[in-house]
Amino acid sequence: MDKVELLQRLKDIEWDDFEVKSATFAIPQNIWETVCAFANTAGGWIVLGVSERGKKFQIDGVSDIAKLEQDFFGVIRSNGKFNEIIKASAYRYTIEDKNVLAFKIESADRKPVYIQSPKNTFIRKGSGDQRATEQEIASMFRDQMFGKKSEESIKGTSLSNLSKKSFSAYRTYLRNFNPELHYNTFDDETFCERIGITKDGMLTYGGLLMFGNEESIVHEFSDFRIDFLEIPAEDYASATPRYSFRLEQQENIWEYYFALITRLRLYVNNPGRLNENGSVVDDVSELSALREALVNMLIHADYFSAMVPRIRVFTNRIEFENPGAYPRPLEELLKQDISIPRNPVLAKLFRCAKLCESAGFGFDKMLSWEKITKAKVDFETTIDSTKATFYRTIKVRKTSPKTSPKTSPKTSPKTEQIISFIKADKNITVVELSKKINVSDKTIKTLISNLKKQHKIKRIGPNKGGYWEIMD
Repeated sequence: MDKVELLQRLKDIEWDDFEVKSATFAIPQNIWETVCAFANTAGGWIVLGVSERGKKFQIDGVSDIAKLEQDFFGVIRSNGKFNEIIKASAYRYTIEDKNVLAFKIESADRKPVYIQSPKNTFIRKGSGDQRATEQEIASMFRDQMFGKKSEESIKGTSLSNLSKKSFSAYRTYLRNFNPELHYNTFDDETFCERIGITKDGMLTYGGLLMFGNEESIVHEFSDFRIDFLEIPAEDYASATPRYSFRLEQQENIWEYYFALITRLRLYVNNPGRLNENGSVVDDVSELSALREALVNMLIHADYFSAMVPRIRVFTNRIEFENPGAYPRPLEELLKQDISIPRNPVLAKLFRCAKLCESAGFGFDKMLSWEKITKAKVDFETTIDSTKATFYRTIKVRKTSPKTSPKTSPKTSPKTEQIISFIKADKNITVVELSKKINVSDKTIKTLISNLKKQHKIKRIGPNKGGYWEIMD
């Protein structure tokens, strides 16, 4: 920060990464809470020799700039005050013929940073310092295992704890969509060990989350779910009913991915075409951006947090909110191609399936939403959560030129959902459709009958053993 920028900042007291303190002769005692807060968040600047007078700054200066600088570094580089050595740089300025001393505090690599006890952990909120909550402190302690926890093995587990259906579907998916992958040549046991699903014959946390059966996952994660709600309004207060659809709980992350991407597909103007395996054949940018956000959420979630990953579809936006902070300040991640997944096993499994970017956090892919839709994408991060918000316009379907608006058959949202689910799984049953759409079997049969009359779908073969076909 040069002198010009410093003077510019002194004209405004609302900076959340900038703090001034009067320190004419000695380091003020309340400086250490600010140092701690900056180290636990995205870093910031502390300027000594400036006091705040109402809504204005006053240059007081410091008397012995060398001594204050030496005293400051003596504290942050010792093991007496803080539990971690704090990285900082010093800058000297002369303003109005007075000496001003500034310290740039770096965001700590290991958090929490605290003063003698974890209870004295401070974080930056707005333009002030606040004591961290127990949940925020616990989240920071878990972040010390960032990139390692999903690779740990779970005692007492084996391949028998996997869902055979999910694991088999994944192997089939790899053979179809990444046939050159060398893992495809291995038997199941070797495959799992090499790709990270197992370690020394036991399941890793990442392997369990991705393909585990429900009973085994619940044993390790008491509240395993991805909470998906569709809200028929721009906010909760004006929504009537409170939500129009809630996704039922899935067995594991692999099953969640396909259920969620099928649902999100309903909210893009160019959804692409799904094949029978649920993969997008026509990789249209709108859906590609949402898919990147979805996978990003799944591989970076803190599954040991009390919070669960959640997706909210409002009429004007789609929100992906995730437990767990980014490993680096957001501004740094947006500028650089940094690949540090919280759950590397999950990241590897999705990348082998070609369902996400092979490097970084996929911000470029997500930001392509802005170019295609002309609507904004926002990213937010706190000490224990992250959020990506995709703003959107209401989806409008064009009337077919072959049919006038007066004679065009009506297609309800539920029939659109039926068509979408059939595209994703041609063998889907009436019972499965009723659960996914949250209506009775009788209603599904009525809707299917209408779709048959409109020549939109047809049944090939008997009710048992046959399959659905989408008609042009």
